[in-house]
Amino acid sequence: MSTKVNRRQKIRYRIRKKAVGSAQKPRLSVFRSNSDIYVQLIDDASGVTLAAASSRDKDIKAQKGTKSEKSKLVGAALATKAKNLGITTCIFDRGGYLYHGRVKSVADGAREAGLQF
Repeated sequence: MSTKVNRRQKIRYRIRKKAVGSAQKPRLSVFRSNSDIYVQLIDDASGVTLAAASSRDKDIKAQKGTKSEKSKLVGAALATKAKNLGITTCIFDRGGYLYHGRVKSVADGAREAGLQF
């Protein structure tokens, strides 16, 4: 393993110690690959994913724009799914990534669509 991967893993563990999701207040987990971004609402108590969205969804993939712009759409899509499930608040888990760029865009998109964290 590279040191960059080890460093991110340590940061992830540190975040996960504090950020624990429940059914009422799930954890919004972000995974960022080079080309796409994936987000999930996770209930850690029962180990279940309540809702998920990614930049590979058909309606988002069809959009034109930068990866950051698509990330904002992903955040909004997840917030819409959460509202349909009756979830209004969540805990943001940046997954060891810096709160900047695409990760920040996801958070902004989710907030603008009405999700609180």
